[in-house]
Amino acid sequence: MKKIFAILSLVLLAVSCAPQAEQAENKLPWENGKLVVSENGRFLQHENGTPFFWLGETGWLLPERLTKEEAIYYLDACEKAGYNVVQVQTINGVPATNAYGKLSHPNGYDFSVIENEGENGYWQNMDYLMEEAGKRGIYIGMVCIWGGLVKKGLMTPEQAKAYGEFLANRYKDTPNVIWFIGGDIKGDVEMESWETLARTIKSIDQNHLMTFHPFGRTSSVRWFHNAEWLDFNMFQSGHRRYDQTRGDGDDSAQASVAEDNWRYVEEGLALEPQKPILDGEPSYEEIPQGLHDPSEPWWKSWDVRRYAYWSVFAGAFGHTYGHNSIMQMHKGGEKPGGYGALKSWKEGLEDPGFSQMQYLKKLILTFPFFERVGDQSVIAGEHGFRYDRAIATRGEDYLLVYTYTNKPMQIDLEKISGEKKNVWWYSPVDGSLKYVGEVENGIHEFQAEGEVGPANDHVLIAVDASKSYICKEQLSL
Repeated sequence: MKKIFAILSLVLLAVSCAPQAEQAENKLPWENGKLVVSENGRFLQHENGTPFFWLGETGWLLPERLTKEEAIYYLDACEKAGYNVVQVQTINGVPATNAYGKLSHPNGYDFSVIENEGENGYWQNMDYLMEEAGKRGIYIGMVCIWGGLVKKGLMTPEQAKAYGEFLANRYKDTPNVIWFIGGDIKGDVEMESWETLARTIKSIDQNHLMTFHPFGRTSSVRWFHNAEWLDFNMFQSGHRRYDQTRGDGDDSAQASVAEDNWRYVEEGLALEPQKPILDGEPSYEEIPQGLHDPSEPWWKSWDVRRYAYWSVFAGAFGHTYGHNSIMQMHKGGEKPGGYGALKSWKEGLEDPGFSQMQYLKKLILTFPFFERVGDQSVIAGEHGFRYDRAIATRGEDYLLVYTYTNKPMQIDLEKISGEKKNVWWYSPVDGSLKYVGEVENGIHEFQAEGEVGPANDHVLIAVDASKSYICKEQLSL
């Protein structure tokens, strides 16, 4: 009998300490209701109150370059790695062509002939992608048309209305669509076309969220924060390192941001009315720093981790990862792809950053979701400059601090409830936990094992000792 009780106690302990996300009923996300903005204006949730942490993957050329069989391979990999959004270019040409040679615009912006496009037609294939992503609980972030095409005059406001009506009527009843206006472009370039496209879609489909995907190192807050159709803000922190700032068309404030993508989050969340914000295109894994010169160093897994934790801990409601080969669905071979891509997209799926993003999602969903705020006052000492910056986020009874270089950190444990705190180190590399111990209130110095320097990143977790979000015995999330 004693043995039975002991086993039961262990089971109860395991249940009580299980992450919130694992305790949730296993269902497709939209079975919890459509996505909406949280009451506090900072997060996304489902209608029944279920939190939605956006973990996006950048599959820009998925509709154009992959066969159905290849798409299944890719979507399976995304599901396994914890992604719940895939961002795509719905069209990258007027017309665009899919892997079967079928055109997106066989008769210009007259979409009346689409239903006669035949097997593996462009829009039939898009329907298939939406359906298969949906089976895996993945939303498709549809960039309706790439910005460069509009800049070239390939979608006028009149054509935007026709296109918007077509898209909205086709996908308004599809549960897993999120609308992206823009596409790597500044909002004041052909603004009438963007406004027309957005308002047209929203007039038909009010059940799905909408944002704007801006040009590198700009944010949608600059042009559309107050637009009724914009449900959440998106910024593109870009692909340059600190010393590659050239001020080439960006105003001085934007140009000074450089790699500090957390600054975009702070800027967006300071505005009224408050709207959620995230980095929808940071630097990609395996892409040259600055994009255009393959002889430059290439961004690696530790770089994409830094972007992710910096932005989310500053208050972003999620994050989007990208990989140079995957985003363009490069087939590999002797000829490099865009931006010097050497690996095939399948090889890119095996790179560490692709699978490491899930550990951020698991971490955030372990704790109370909607109360979380970025709070640098948690760090009592120096916050650090550039790569040395430590960045903190907290709820009422927990705090998280990310360090990229593992410098010692002075942490004020009185910023959260509880006379005593349980403390762990968490690895963004593999999701492992290491229990530090129970610590009294006050300001304490913490430093993880290992050298001081770039890529030795860790997350300090401190929790009110009366809470059981994590068990002391846990080895991972």
